[in-house]
Amino acid sequence: MNTSLTDQQVSDYHRDGILFPLRIMTEAQAAQILQRLEALEASEGGSLSSNSNQKPHLLFPWLSELARHPAILSAVERILGPNLLCWASSFFIKNPNDGKYISWHQDSTYWDLSRPDVLTAWVALTPSTPRNGCMQVIPGTHTRDQVAHRDTFASGNLLSRGQEIAVEVDREKAVNVTLQPGEMSLHHVRIFHGSEANRSPERRVGFSIRYIPTSVSQVSGRTSALLVKGVDEYGHFDPEPIPAVDFDPATAKFHQQAIDRINSIIYSGAEAKGRTQE
Repeated sequence: MNTSLTDQQVSDYHRDGILFPLRIMTEAQAAQILQRLEALEASEGGSLSSNSNQKPHLLFPWLSELARHPAILSAVERILGPNLLCWASSFFIKNPNDGKYISWHQDSTYWDLSRPDVLTAWVALTPSTPRNGCMQVIPGTHTRDQVAHRDTFASGNLLSRGQEIAVEVDREKAVNVTLQPGEMSLHHVRIFHGSEANRSPERRVGFSIRYIPTSVSQVSGRTSALLVKGVDEYGHFDPEPIPAVDFDPATAKFHQQAIDRINSIIYSGAEAKGRTQE
């Protein structure tokens, strides 16, 4: 599908910090990815382990392919430029009435990247609606600097540290990011966003892919990233391999080292760990 953004869409993204919906695949194609996910969940006892859900594009060819999907990259390139890295990926899953939520936050809080030139493609594999806890954003807040957050480590919070914005959030300005399977949203690393619990009888499943231009670097330490488009003239990150099969031994060891390194940054100064950021 041709998802090269129009000039107006690029302008809207820079104004609002959010752009949706963008169709990148058919609903049938999204269903095939969902089936693969559900088979993986079944093999792991009914839900993904935290290990499998950090940078899973290093473990599964079908997720590496999704991170390199031409329709996604065509849109991302219009915002970040032609030389792109996938810095991270993860699923965000809310089962029916499970009480899981995501507090209001900025993604950039603990990522320790050199610039806020970071874009998340959130790919819907099921409908994402207000009833089942779709993402909510406050348009325009991406123009603010990093604001203070507090850690809660609340058990129902899907965020890495249960972090929440420590300043007032005007929820009356919140916009529901409603998506159908095979559609995606694009959001800026600094935009205020969160999501409520799933109060429906259906799952809400999305796959988040974090993209950065190759000129961005990790401030503390050295981590890894997957070159997905163009060339990397900077070498700020160790290059990531592409798995040939699920749990490819050639990439599984690299994957464990990669998440250990990034976790040492994300959880620096924290007392608990094991989750990811939407």
